[in-house]
Amino acid sequence: MTARTATTLDTSEAFALSLDRADPLSGARSLFHIPPAVAAHDPAAASKATVDAPRAVYLTGNSLGLQPKSVRAALEQELADWANMGVEGHLHAAHPWLPYHEELREGAAHIAGASTREVVVMNSLTVNLHILLTAFYRPSGKRTQIMIEDSCFPSDSHAVISQTRLHGLDPATALIRLKPRAGEHTLRSSDILDQIHAHRDTLALVMLGGVNYLTGQWFDMPAITAAAHNAGAIAGWDLAHAAGNVPLKLHEWGADFACWCSYKYLNSGPGAIAGAFVHERHLARADLLHFAGWWGNDPKTRFRMGPEFVPVQSADRFQLSNPPIFSMTPVRESLAIFQRFTLPALREKSLKLTAYLRSLIEANNHAKGREAVQIITPSDDNAHGCQLSLIVKPKNSGADEASEPAVRVAHQSLAKQGMIVDFRSPNVIRAAPVPLYNTFHDAWRFAQALSSAVG
Repeated sequence: MTARTATTLDTSEAFALSLDRADPLSGARSLFHIPPAVAAHDPAAASKATVDAPRAVYLTGNSLGLQPKSVRAALEQELADWANMGVEGHLHAAHPWLPYHEELREGAAHIAGASTREVVVMNSLTVNLHILLTAFYRPSGKRTQIMIEDSCFPSDSHAVISQTRLHGLDPATALIRLKPRAGEHTLRSSDILDQIHAHRDTLALVMLGGVNYLTGQWFDMPAITAAAHNAGAIAGWDLAHAAGNVPLKLHEWGADFACWCSYKYLNSGPGAIAGAFVHERHLARADLLHFAGWWGNDPKTRFRMGPEFVPVQSADRFQLSNPPIFSMTPVRESLAIFQRFTLPALREKSLKLTAYLRSLIEANNHAKGREAVQIITPSDDNAHGCQLSLIVKPKNSGADEASEPAVRVAHQSLAKQGMIVDFRSPNVIRAAPVPLYNTFHDAWRFAQALSSAVG
C-alpha cells in the first residue's frame, strides 16, 4: 500500500484488516507479548488479565519495546547453567560466558551497518557516550565547540555539558544548539549544514541524535557526517531512536562513533545493555586516549594478569568489564529476530504502516473540517522512522497549539480506549507503529480513538 490523499483513502476497518492479511511480516507479531488493553489505563490490573482479554494498541516501541517470547526460556537457560556449573559456565554453558559478547557482534553490525570489529555491546547509552566522548572530544586551541540539537534528549545535553566542564570550558560558549526556524518544529538539513560551515574554525564535534526523540525527524546522517569532516570536526551520533528503526550505514557514511540503547526498537528490556560503534580507521590508533579496563585488553594478553594494557584492535578496546550475561541475553534474542526478518523488509513495512496511519489522521482532519491533529514529523520517507509526533488540538481549544493540560486530557482519553502512547512536554503525543509487532488494524484503531479523543 502507498500513501494516498485523505479524500481517496479507504478508511474502513475491513481495508485495514485486508492490509494485514497481505502483510508478509505478519508472523513476527506472534513472537512478542502484547499487553492487555487494561494496561493502558490500569497497569496494576494487567497481570490479572486473561490470555483472551482484548489486547492494547501498543505504539510506544520508541520508548520501550515489547518483550520477545523467547527471552524467558533464554534467561532460564543461563540461570540453570549458573546453578549447575558455577564458574565452569564461563567455558561450558550452553552459550559460554567468556566469549558471550562475541555472539552479539553480527547482529549489532547488522543493525548499525558496520563490520563486526566496529561494534560492541556494553554498558548503557549515556555511559557509552561518556566513554567515547572522552576519546573523541579533544578540544584544542580555538577548536572547542560541540554542536547538538537544542531539542536533543536531555541526557545528551547533560553529557556534553559535563564534558565541556571537564575540559575547563564554559558550556554557554562551548555548545552550539541548533534550533528550528521560527514557527517550525524540525530542523532543515540546509540550516544544519550551513551552521557547521559557519563554525568550521571552532567546531571539535558534531553530535546529533540520528532520529530526534521529540519530533521523530531522521537527520541526513551521511551529509551531516561529511560536513563535519569537511569542517575538521569529529562526527558522533546518538542512535537511541534510530537503531532498529531506520536503515543505518555507519561504516559507509564514515561516522567516527555512535551509541545506542537496546530497549526501544531493539526490544531488549528496560535499561537493557547498549551498543557502540567506532569506525575502523580509529581502532588501531596508538594515540587514541580513552578509559581502559581488562576486557578491552587484547584477549591474547588479557589473562596474563599484568598491569600492561594492550588494546584489542576492534571496538572491544572500549570495553571496561566482563559482559553481564543476564543483561545480554535479551539483546541476543532480539537481534536474532532482526536477522530473521531483515532490515530492508522491516523498513518497507514501516514506511507503509506509518504512511497509512498518517493518511488516516489526515482523513479524520478532513472529515472534521479542521486540523484537529497536527503531525510535526516530516513526511519525506528519508526524514522519518516509525514515529509520528502529534500535537492534538481539542475542539474549541482556542489556540494554534493546544496547551499541555488539553493534550493530557486527550492522552487520558486514548488510554481509556486501550491505546498505549506517550506524552512529551509541552504538548506532543508520540505514536510509533513498529513493523515487527504492530498491525495496520492497530493503526486503524488508534486513528479512531484519536479522532474521538480530540472531539
